[in-house]
Amino acid sequence: MKTTPRLLLAAAAMLALSTHAWAQTTITEPWVRATVPQQKASGMFAQITSASGGRLVSATSPVAGIVEIHEMKMEGDTMRMRAIDHLELPAGRAVELKPGGYHVMLIDLKQQLKAGDTVPVTLVIQNSAGQRETVEVKAPVRALNAQAGGHQHHGHRH
Repeated sequence: MKTTPRLLLAAAAMLALSTHAWAQTTITEPWVRATVPQQKASGMFAQITSASGGRLVSATSPVAGIVEIHEMKMEGDTMRMRAIDHLELPAGRAVELKPGGYHVMLIDLKQQLKAGDTVPVTLVIQNSAGQRETVEVKAPVRALNAQAGGHQHHGHRH
């Protein structure tokens, strides 16, 4: 069988459609906490919902040398933060990345992150069949005192 450019294009289109068919992860309310000069780490927070379930397995960003998935939890009377291999995303349930809980840690920052900037972060979600979905996030940078939920406009929280 002779391979023609039209056949290759059709095959590529079908592959793209089949890959996108299970791409059902949504990211809402992403944000990154601003930093002070010389600060080398910050966190990205958001709501992640995977319609069919899966797990967040990795993340990258051009603003950081290292990007890890982290959890914070109480051990005795001390709050501990540690990197985790993945974060489970139950089907149809939003998982909240928030200060004091699960988050994406941006380490070895290459620049100061200032309120009003936008940080690109790429998340990799793996479904139960082992297929990987890449989700591009544009996370606005919020002021140092920003909390989870709502958004900032001229210093007011909504």
